Amino acid sequence: MAVVQDLRVLLRFRDFRRLLAVRLLSQGADGVYQVALATYVVFSPEKQTSAAAIASAMAVLLLPYSLVGPFAGVLLDRWRRRQVLLHGNLLRALLASVTAVLILIHVPDWLFYVSALCVTAVNRFVLAGLSASLPRVVDADRLVVANSLSPTAGTLAATLGGGLAFVVRLLGSDSDAVVVLLGSALYLCAALASLRLARDLLGPDPAWVQTRLGVAIAGTARGLVAGVRHLVAPGRRAAAWALASMTMMRFCYGALTVMVLMLCRYAWSSSPSGAADSEEGLALLGLAVGISGVGFFTAAVLTPWAAGRLGPALWIVTCAATGAVLEPALGLPFTERPILVAAFVLGLVTQGAKISTDTIVQSAVDDGYRGRVFSLYDVLFNVAFVGAAAVAALMLPPDGRSVALVITVAVIYGAVAVGMARFGMAKQSHQGGPRTVT
Repeated sequence: MAVVQDLRVLLRFRDFRRLLAVRLLSQGADGVYQVALATYVVFSPEKQTSAAAIASAMAVLLLPYSLVGPFAGVLLDRWRRRQVLLHGNLLRALLASVTAVLILIHVPDWLFYVSALCVTAVNRFVLAGLSASLPRVVDADRLVVANSLSPTAGTLAATLGGGLAFVVRLLGSDSDAVVVLLGSALYLCAALASLRLARDLLGPDPAWVQTRLGVAIAGTARGLVAGVRHLVAPGRRAAAWALASMTMMRFCYGALTVMVLMLCRYAWSSSPSGAADSEEGLALLGLAVGISGVGFFTAAVLTPWAAGRLGPALWIVTCAATGAVLEPALGLPFTERPILVAAFVLGLVTQGAKISTDTIVQSAVDDGYRGRVFSLYDVLFNVAFVGAAAVAALMLPPDGRSVALVITVAVIYGAVAVGMARFGMAKQSHQGGPRTVT
């Protein structure tokens, strides 16, 4: 089939393979590190975690990205992106090692959060740089396939990294620091892998490179305004609608993530509290993450075919509509098997919509603005996720069962499908839309 042939051709591009290797190692390390944080904060036997505590942790770790993200975008449009990948991963390897030491010496929670925040803040530069660099290593005709393979492979790598972290964590109750050190080692490998890419390969073009940091930072506000204007200009409004739709789907995913965390921690446990309770809940969460990863993989295989025939905008509509129908059907029983099926479905529709959104944005946005737009994209992701956690904290009971939350999420999915069908597709049709692979 055409998709398989395109994938074979894509993997023959040497620089694409090298950029993909950096992404896999980097996001694999992210998965290890994030699970280490989750298990330390949520599943430690001595901690009686609430939805509000989870929301607070997410706010501490994610909201500052609203400040870091815009600076990341402006700098990515001036710094050599290969150097961002190199130095960003080296810095994360060092900071993750510091986090491991803090876990071992049992410092106050606020100091632990500061260390974790530093690691994840650097992540904004790396992920935005990877996305902005992708059009520099593939041709325009295969951008949809590249967006299917590369970000989804990174998500799968994060899932596998998370699975590895779950295994290590379950082998011993005091292994959180070991898991964090494993993530540090993978960050170091990602930095070394980036050296295989030419220094100037990933852009931006020399005319955009600004080596004077003070000048780049001083132009941040002007650069952000220019990026927003570029995004909402008449020829690129399809990208703005796609970003808005993906942001709301991210909100839904975040709310359901908190719900599943609470269900695994309390509702699906054999005992109301204690170490055995924590370990059983952790195993269930690991299973849910793995099944969701299968959904991501399915999206990577299905989306090039679906987007090639329906168009990226209509595929987003289809994904959102699927979530609106199946999420309440599977979620309202609040039992393990339907929720695990829902994890697969939501992994598929969320990643399928993201692949299409990436393609629309990359096709509509000029290279000199991609760093800024993808950083804004990243900020919207984080704000939506934290907002979802806050809403979930207000709506969820201690055991995680909330009919109101499930129905609210279904309504949002439905609104995204209607809004994208009414406005996003019309804009894309008028503009011609991005090219897709058939």
